[in-house]
Amino acid sequence: MIRNDITIRPEAPADFPIIDELVRRTFVEHTTYSDGTDVVALIHEIRNSRFYKPELSFVAVLNGQIVGHFMFSDFPLSPTPQGGYDPDAKTDLLMLAPVSVHADYFRQGVGETMLRKGLAIAKALEYKGINVEGDYHFYNRFGFVTSTHYHIHATSGFPLEEPRCMMVQECRPGSLDGVSGYIVYDMYENA
Repeated sequence: MIRNDITIRPEAPADFPIIDELVRRTFVEHTTYSDGTDVVALIHEIRNSRFYKPELSFVAVLNGQIVGHFMFSDFPLSPTPQGGYDPDAKTDLLMLAPVSVHADYFRQGVGETMLRKGLAIAKALEYKGINVEGDYHFYNRFGFVTSTHYHIHATSGFPLEEPRCMMVQECRPGSLDGVSGYIVYDMYENA
């Protein structure tokens, strides 16, 4: 269900400390694999890279309070599982990561509202597809499918529970035709 009482807007620098705390608390209270420190570090890496898209990094606001955060960033595919990318190549894909809902608002439609509205904004742009790594039970509901369906492969550089955790969706029918490569996160280190 999309909640009409939630506003989605681009993040602002004044939001950054609130986002950091929201992300840490979300991961501490609702996952078994992270205390949120690594996720906050990823957000900072993305913001400090050339892949950051401030107009595609959002907060969800309910009654004046930030209750969610998610961001899309440019994501070039690597031609090999070992990494590397052409820094001059056009980026055809966005990465949706991370996605966090305030711990007090879990299972109240905040995540669905964020993603439905955010995906509509991202799909209206000139990208071919959107990648996400996460719980396929959740993301399949939004049209994501296992990335290998489109010849986009996960690498061993990050902990996937299983291959279905790396997903992608086309921005338009057929837009991923001819796209292939590997998801390698080391591109943030060199950005």
